[in-house]
Amino acid sequence: MDRSILWRAALVQTLAVAVLFGVLALALPRSFFDDWGALVGPAGWIAASLVTMRALALPLRRAALASAVAGGTAALTGAVAAHAVSLPVAVAVFAVICAARPAPRPAPATARTPA
Repeated sequence: MDRSILWRAALVQTLAVAVLFGVLALALPRSFFDDWGALVGPAGWIAASLVTMRALALPLRRAALASAVAGGTAALTGAVAAHAVSLPVAVAVFAVICAARPAPRPAPATARTPA
């Protein structure tokens, strides 16, 4: 696991989510989030994940996987606990997946010809 990416991914994702939802909270009435929060939340999370991907030059596949798994984890955690708990959990899951190193690929088998 690349600890440098772990902490940077957590920091950038947290800042991206905070800025995005801070701007939305200032610009829109609370009733908007009551009506559309189930769509705006995941869309905002994905947008923040794309910002993090670009800022850290992460591969799209890894960022997409991290965003999806962390978002699903946040949804499940939010259903059981409060939203205030689910967001830090989602950021942690996102950062761990972003920092995970891919498993080394096995060397391709070569055909041996009898001598």
